Amino acid sequence: PRPVRAASGALSAALVRRGGLVGGRWVETAAAFPVQDPASGEELGRVSDCGVAEARAAVRAAHEAGAAWGRLPAKERSARLRRWYELMMESKEELARIITAENGKPLKEAHGEIVYSASFLEWFAEEARRIYGDIVPASAKDRRVLVLKQPVGVAAIITPWNFPSAMITRKVGAALAAGCTVVVKPAEDTPLSALALGELANQAGIPAGVYNVVPCSRQQTAAVGEVLCTDPLVSKISFTGSTATGKILLKHAAGTVKRVSMELGGHAPFIVFDSANVDRAVAGALASKYRNSGQTCVCTNRFLVQKGIHDEFVEKFAKAIEKELHVGNGFDAKTTQGPLINEKAVEKVEKHIKDAVSQGASVVTGGKRHSLGKNFFEPTLLSNVTTKMLCTQEETFGPLAPVIKFETEAEAVAIANAANVGLAGYFYSQDPAQIWRVAEQLEVGMVGVNEGIISSVECPFGGVKESGLGREGSKYGIDEYLEIKYVCFGGL
Repeated sequence: PRPVRAASGALSAALVRRGGLVGGRWVETAAAFPVQDPASGEELGRVSDCGVAEARAAVRAAHEAGAAWGRLPAKERSARLRRWYELMMESKEELARIITAENGKPLKEAHGEIVYSASFLEWFAEEARRIYGDIVPASAKDRRVLVLKQPVGVAAIITPWNFPSAMITRKVGAALAAGCTVVVKPAEDTPLSALALGELANQAGIPAGVYNVVPCSRQQTAAVGEVLCTDPLVSKISFTGSTATGKILLKHAAGTVKRVSMELGGHAPFIVFDSANVDRAVAGALASKYRNSGQTCVCTNRFLVQKGIHDEFVEKFAKAIEKELHVGNGFDAKTTQGPLINEKAVEKVEKHIKDAVSQGASVVTGGKRHSLGKNFFEPTLLSNVTTKMLCTQEETFGPLAPVIKFETEAEAVAIANAANVGLAGYFYSQDPAQIWRVAEQLEVGMVGVNEGIISSVECPFGGVKESGLGREGSKYGIDEYLEIKYVCFGGL
């Protein structure tokens, strides 16, 4: 097969794989689906289109490998994960180029994702040796009460395209550290990153069947997803994606009462109070909104700015957008804004802008497709926005920043909490009492106070309401892959 190529040249032949990874072997299928560069629309290459048969084979391989992997001493699992981390760091340039090619994000951001992605393997390599149980004082003198933590079993890992490496390692690192085995179904837009991780897993000595990957086309996604969520050999499902898809997977999981972790849609508010440092708020807004061209689940979707500093904030925000953001191909050094993932994503941004303007919103800067064409869109700022507009009622997932003016703290909190989702929320204030009040009142799983970027391996990631179930990363993340077993030792 011809080499996989990106806009700036060939990708690493050593890391680009085209087949699924099942039981430690690369599996080619009769059918293949194209992986496209969102910047140019050109085909990067074709990847095996795994179906129901390959998904079931991967589950069986994971199940068969599970007993041995789970029985390995924690120190040994830790060493394998640590080696996988080291290989990722040694290959970070090649892995970043794969992300930029298939996802479109700027190469600098892709580098950041790889470091972030690898850090989860490092973190959970360390956590593998800290899975502690308990000895509980018994109520009878001839008994001893033990509490053990054991791996849940095979975990199905279903990941999105916007962080094609980090969303895998954040889940897989915890699962493998706990002694579980996994079957990964990556997004159809970005399978190359998952397969590259598989190559490095093999090199790191992760045993056959412990890490499996079943890439598939959009046409096969529903069938493969159903297998992973209904097969009785699968004990756990971890999914990152839309709330609508999460609800479908939950219904599938209910049939066999599987453990689930769901990191679903967001609608993050970003509140700027009169007491805020406006310059810092603008810098935080720029980082929070436009990272990955607005295609992150924790990026701000609604800006709420108090009337006393509203005009100053909007003016400075617009100037910062025009000065700091540069749209272009992700491989260009000056690019900060790559393409959106596909035409459908562009159309949603256009729809939200058109709806807002029709109801009286003003375009401060941007507002249309970029002259580069394809999937590029101008970073956009809207003012005179109301809560009745689509862009404040649903997640845009693009480079659109709508600003709502508010008067009181209570009004801002009410608007922020009106959503049926609650993943992340941000606010800027220099009033200590207000900071405590608002941080406690915001109905989200993660709060950034005077910070626009909050994700970190040490911190629990997850939401409330319809933004999901469970937490990833941090010391809490490994608990999602462990069962608690009570042992009553009697007759003593």
